[in-house]
Amino acid sequence: MKITFISDTHTKHRNITEDLPGGDLLIHAGDFMNSGYHQTEATEFFDWFDEINNYDHKIFIAGNHDRWMQDVPDVARGILTGYKTIDYLQDDWLIVGDRDAHDPNVETAKIYGSPWQPEFYNWAFNLPRNGWELEVKWNDIPMDTDILVTHGPSWGNLDTVRGQGVPLGCELLANRISQVKPKIHVCGHIHDGYGQKTMGGIEFLNASVLNDRYEHAHKPIFVEYDTETKEINYI
Repeated sequence: MKITFISDTHTKHRNITEDLPGGDLLIHAGDFMNSGYHQTEATEFFDWFDEINNYDHKIFIAGNHDRWMQDVPDVARGILTGYKTIDYLQDDWLIVGDRDAHDPNVETAKIYGSPWQPEFYNWAFNLPRNGWELEVKWNDIPMDTDILVTHGPSWGNLDTVRGQGVPLGCELLANRISQVKPKIHVCGHIHDGYGQKTMGGIEFLNASVLNDRYEHAHKPIFVEYDTETKEINYI
């Protein structure tokens, strides 16, 4: 399965269209809006994501800048029903890919997506750090998750701002990941955290395509995921 990961496009998504070569799966880990208040920012992103025709599946979640998705969730979901080629995950999961030729009951990859993160000023999808509300959200992550998509990073994993070095990720998310052990955890949120890290058999990815000055500075992250052996190669 050829997968492309992106995040934190902040209305500049059309700048990266030529960087998307196609494949089996395209995942956006949130913050597709900028101010986050205006429906037009969201629908313009939906239009663009829907127009991309060289991926079999396209999945996205919301982030802390995507206020409109939290403020009017019923309106957002109603509009999204008109887009037939994209899937939005909010504390939900989706299985993608062809069925295994030898066992029709086995699918290729289970993906879980959630937009929450520890409180960060007065942005969207924020919950008190180390509070029970956030723990409840993470406890909903299924134990058989292959690819976990959250907007914010886990504690200590691609979660620092350049020149500071103070971890900004979520401790409770890190705890849950250590239990679930997905093959891939992809996030964004901390633009300077862009990159890849392997730890404990888990591939941690921060796929922010903008830097901390909101300039297009980073490329999408490309992987090949062997759904039988669970091996991952970067391409």
